[in-house]
Amino acid sequence: MNKMTRAYKSKKIFRIFLIILAIASFLVIAGGYYIFLFPNMKHIDKNMYLYIRDNDQFEEVMNQLKEKSKIGNPVTLNWVARLLQYTDNIQPGRYKIENNMSNIGLVRKLRSGIQEPVKLSFNNIRTKPQLAARIGSQIMADSATINTLLDDSVFLNQYGLNSYTSVTLFIPNTYELYWDTDGEELFERMKKEFDAFWNESRTEKAKAIPMTPAEVMTLASIIEEETNKKHEYPIIAGLYINRLKRDMPLQACPTVKFALGDFGLKRILLGHIRTESPYNTYKNTGLPPGPIRIPSITCIDAVLNYEKHNYLFMSAKETFNGEHNFAATGTEHMRNARKYQRALNARGIQ
Repeated sequence: MNKMTRAYKSKKIFRIFLIILAIASFLVIAGGYYIFLFPNMKHIDKNMYLYIRDNDQFEEVMNQLKEKSKIGNPVTLNWVARLLQYTDNIQPGRYKIENNMSNIGLVRKLRSGIQEPVKLSFNNIRTKPQLAARIGSQIMADSATINTLLDDSVFLNQYGLNSYTSVTLFIPNTYELYWDTDGEELFERMKKEFDAFWNESRTEKAKAIPMTPAEVMTLASIIEEETNKKHEYPIIAGLYINRLKRDMPLQACPTVKFALGDFGLKRILLGHIRTESPYNTYKNTGLPPGPIRIPSITCIDAVLNYEKHNYLFMSAKETFNGEHNFAATGTEHMRNARKYQRALNARGIQ
């Protein structure tokens, strides 16, 4: 074999090697693209979220993904998760999963803890169990934990609260926070929101009554149970403040309902007002020890901006439209009360 032939063969082998190398490189690149970058999350709803709790394992994350979406190739997702050590670094939270996400995009998002915040809202709440259930349905902290903290006097003491006033920390509104917020973090956040709400202007108005923020919210809670007519809020606030200043019992029917745990009572009878409870404002003067519901911001501000007048008495209107007749004297009040009693009797309400 001459030199020319050997050279030709060498070049041919080299070209074959280059072709093989090119094919191998292409396969590696294509394989890498398929494993890491190829869209692997299919048929995902635009509002699909993954909820990962404390102590969840990778298997539980995968099961949830399979339940809520179609994974094109679970095996490659597994590979990438293990390669990036996600299986040992699972972060709790609420994560938005996009349609056609790649394995690496999904795993990096979950591993970094880049989660979507939730909008926590609560209003029209009467009791602590209701509050705990409403919040527990929106964040990771469970309702049982929240309810326990609402009654934990040692825990509440750091906020200057007790089991009666604990709900005053929760101003009804919409708050943006992370889903994996636990019970104690929730209270910390609510304290910041409470301090922001009770700014200098509101605090000064409360002092001028004079009341503490908790007392303002307690009075507002009674007013909000008394009427669903917002235009009456400041009138009733002024009436109750007049009674408080004269050391007269408030004689607020909603406090009796709260003491009995029966908000459906249509008529408060003599036996009801004899109920032994610190919330019964027929038997006790002053405000009850805490709110009988979580009052709205509208009603809190109505107390702070109460109407100044001479009213001391109120009676539900005989029209049953939710409004009240107000009176400055006992004689006038008795006339209003008799009209309402006649209307109750006419309707057969016991």
